[in-house]
Amino acid sequence: MTEDYAERYTLSFTTGGLLAREADVLVPLYLRSRDWTAVRRQTVAENPLQISTTSALTRITRELVQRLSVLTPGELEFFDQASPTERTHIMWLAVCHRYTFIAEFAEEVLRERFLTMNRTLDLEVFDRFIIGKGLWHPELDELAMSTRVKLRANLFRMMREAGFLTESGDMMPAILSPSVTRLLQAHHPSAVRFFPAAVSSEVST
Repeated sequence: MTEDYAERYTLSFTTGGLLAREADVLVPLYLRSRDWTAVRRQTVAENPLQISTTSALTRITRELVQRLSVLTPGELEFFDQASPTERTHIMWLAVCHRYTFIAEFAEEVLRERFLTMNRTLDLEVFDRFIIGKGLWHPELDELAMSTRVKLRANLFRMMREAGFLTESGDMMPAILSPSVTRLLQAHHPSAVRFFPAAVSSEVST
C-alpha cells in the first residue's frame, strides 16, 4: 500500500562528486548578493566554473545551488574562510541535508561501521543498503541498473573527496576541527552522526 511507504528519496546526485572546489567559486558570489537565483543566472551566463559544455554547466550549477542553499548564512560565511579540509566537511554536511538517502547511509553504514571498528567499505555494502531501503522506497527498485551504478560511484567519490575513504576501501576518521565542531553545535547538534568521527569530536546536545 502506497501510504505505508516512506517519503520518496531525492536521487539526483549522479555526477560531480562533493563539488567543494566549485562551491569555493559560488559561495563568494552568494555572500555578495544573498540571492541564489542571481548566483545561478550569473554562473550559467559567465561560466566561472570553467565547465566545457552549457548543458554540463547548467546541471552542475543547479546541483550545487541546491546543496549550498540548505546551509545557513553563518555556515556559508564560515565556508568562505575555512581550510580545504573544513570545506569538504561542510560540503558533506550539505549533501546529507540535501539527500536523505545519503544522510541515512552516512548514519547507518558509514558511522556505524566506524564505531563498531569495521573499517572497510566496499561496493557490496552499498548494494545491500539499497536493497534493504527498497522495502520502504519502491523508487529504488525502479532505478535502472546504470543509474544505480552512477549513484554508487558518485557517493563513493564523495566519501573519498571528504577524506573518509581510501581508494582501496579503507575508512578514515573525520577529524573535525574545533571550528567545525562549534559550527555543528550551534546549528546542527546531531549532525555529527553523519561523520565517521572519533568520540573526541562528538558534539554535546
